[in-house]
Amino acid sequence: MASATQTTSRPLIPQHIAETVIAAKSYADDAVIYDAFKWLRENMPLGVAEVEGYDPIWIVTRHADIRTVEKDAKLFHNADFNPILNDRASDAFTREMTGGSVSGLASLTYMDPPVHQQYRMLTANWFLPGKISKLEDQIRELARKSVENFLSFDGECDFVRDFALHYPLRVIMTLFGVPPEDEPKMLKLTQEFFGGHDPEEQREEVKEDPVAAAKMWAAALEDFFQYFDVLAEKRRAEPRDDLLTLIANSRINGAPIGRDEANGYFVAIATAGHDTTSSSVAGGMHGMIEFPQNFEKVKADPSLIPGLVDEAIRWTSPVKHFMRNATQDTEVSGQAIKAMDRLMVCYPSGNRDEAVFENPDRFDITRSPNRHIAFGFGQHMCLGQHLAKLEMRILFEELLPHISSIELAGPPRLVETNFVGGYKSLPVRFRKA
Repeated sequence: MASATQTTSRPLIPQHIAETVIAAKSYADDAVIYDAFKWLRENMPLGVAEVEGYDPIWIVTRHADIRTVEKDAKLFHNADFNPILNDRASDAFTREMTGGSVSGLASLTYMDPPVHQQYRMLTANWFLPGKISKLEDQIRELARKSVENFLSFDGECDFVRDFALHYPLRVIMTLFGVPPEDEPKMLKLTQEFFGGHDPEEQREEVKEDPVAAAKMWAAALEDFFQYFDVLAEKRRAEPRDDLLTLIANSRINGAPIGRDEANGYFVAIATAGHDTTSSSVAGGMHGMIEFPQNFEKVKADPSLIPGLVDEAIRWTSPVKHFMRNATQDTEVSGQAIKAMDRLMVCYPSGNRDEAVFENPDRFDITRSPNRHIAFGFGQHMCLGQHLAKLEMRILFEELLPHISSIELAGPPRLVETNFVGGYKSLPVRFRKA
């Protein structure tokens, strides 16, 4: 493999900045990670990080450069290496588990053209805005029940643990066809799947292990596979009108899709399908608490809720990165990228880029246009983005009329992850309207 530092003239990121961007714990403190991203955008927007234990990689921090990489899925691949950043030891563990591959999951994020398009099209129509809009009444009923539960806490609760985690999970599992009694299992496995670097999410048997995150990921993945093998077989024998039935019975070129590909789809929806939405809901409320004029504006004018949704997604940026690799020599913003060089695409940085967003650290629900890239860009743009926005819009429409004020009752806490994550706790005090 070509190294990202073969040419000595390539810009080398200062060690402490490089370590900050790569370390999972940095993302548990907005001040730490966003200061590092700001320094990079101003001084070295496309530079090489050399961190002990990791392959050399390019760090992509500007909005325009992220779009450049994202829009060309043939020039910048996902699946030649792992599309998620791991250290060498973790990649070695994954190769041992898979028989040589570091791509341990056959989901859309691990696919490149033309295979990616074939599998994406299996569910693309299901996630179109017109199809999703027909689910509004069903989703609104779930939102109302969730708000009723929130209000039962009588003025104080943890907005994440008691509220934001559960509504998006209930929505996606209902549409997916997962029984309500299995939702706690899905939530726990999701937290283990994405939170392998966070000591609070790690299983006891992998604590203190140098490849704990990789082992957590593999263990959660195996548990997901065992669960969905059983459900998929039931849906093939007795089809229903749900997303799980659609995937379990999908065919490409006349042949049923394989077990790994079906399970890859199931896992992607069962994890990112709710975790990113719950993070954005919590981020939206935290943003309004930190910048209360937004709460006052949206209370006075509910037509601002779609703007609140987009700003919550931008400000929170639940997906922290994906990896790409160049398939041939190319150039991005004047930097020579060699074939097989790897690039870490940093969405939170792009969403705070001063060249695109005025006062980017400020939470502003009237921001227009809001050109955030939290859903990615190009062929790999999030398949479920319209569902996520619909869920959030409905939830805020149902919640906000019932509260007259809200404030922090303790410090917010974020998950330690450099991949996908957000709030693990947001203690609040509120008054009912």
